[in-house]
Amino acid sequence: MSTTHEGITIAARSGIPAVNLRELIDANLYMPFPFQSNPHASEAAAGVEKWLSAWGLTDDPAVAAMISYTRPAELAAYNSPTVDSGLLQIMANQIAYQFIFDDRAEDVGLQRPGRLLPMLSESVRILRDGQPPDTPLGAALADLQRQVQERCTPAQAARWAWNSREYVHGLLYEAVAQTHSVPLASGLCRTIRSLIAGIEPFHPLCEAAHLHELAPEELRHPVVRRLGRLSVDAAVWIADLFSAVKEQRAGGVINLALAYQRSHQCSLPVAVTLAIRRINWTISEFEEQYSEIRPELSAAGVGYVEGMAGWIPGCYFWSRTVPRYADTVVASAMP
Repeated sequence: MSTTHEGITIAARSGIPAVNLRELIDANLYMPFPFQSNPHASEAAAGVEKWLSAWGLTDDPAVAAMISYTRPAELAAYNSPTVDSGLLQIMANQIAYQFIFDDRAEDVGLQRPGRLLPMLSESVRILRDGQPPDTPLGAALADLQRQVQERCTPAQAARWAWNSREYVHGLLYEAVAQTHSVPLASGLCRTIRSLIAGIEPFHPLCEAAHLHELAPEELRHPVVRRLGRLSVDAAVWIADLFSAVKEQRAGGVINLALAYQRSHQCSLPVAVTLAIRRINWTISEFEEQYSEIRPELSAAGVGYVEGMAGWIPGCYFWSRTVPRYADTVVASAMP
């Protein structure tokens, strides 16, 4: 299949026409990483259900339904196939918490961004100052922080809290963008998307999967930092491909494919193809940068980078089949 829009060509590498958006993504996305899943996935799923129930977060039937079709433990298992069961449980709990927090922030922020301030301020007080929570959602965050502090070194836990605060702050940017009347430029969209990706808080947990902390010079090495940025962007942009239909119907704007659609005034399949090209370049750059620096890294450094890299195939294989993005299968690939 070959369709051109202003010089942009949609073509499946196999030459077989793609019927729906998922087939279009599968045919064109560069995915050099194999599928893997953590053997403790079922145990983690049961643990998530128990943990959310303990804090009353699934007392709301809508939240319970969202968790069932979002499958946070499955995402954790695909992202981190080799970590031990204890660390996997923390990751799965955090993914579930962030889905609930993100959806609630989106609902509140769409009404008026300022209404988010109590919710976000509570999180910052917990993460920065260790203050007691005011709400069940805050209580869950405080317990999650306790789990991280028990498993990680103080330095790793501090990095986790810092990255988590940046994610919280990003949700206010998203709310402002969602209610802004002027169309959002693609560069600004990508900046906000990187803030609300919610993946950086997991990087210290990738580090905690190994016996030793990374040396400061290794952790702060420009290439290692660049690899972190590339892995986050690739992972969250892949999820954007599969969530584009859902976000478009909900009026969302912070999505890579939708940003391309706005800037090029094109159909969604063309926009998805443009987004795939950017993701493919990002993954290729990750591979190149990693191959160059890997000989210089310690064993812990290699494990840390590979832990970050796991989010790329993890988000892809999870997004392909999770019910949350089922609209991708019924959306036409024809522009």
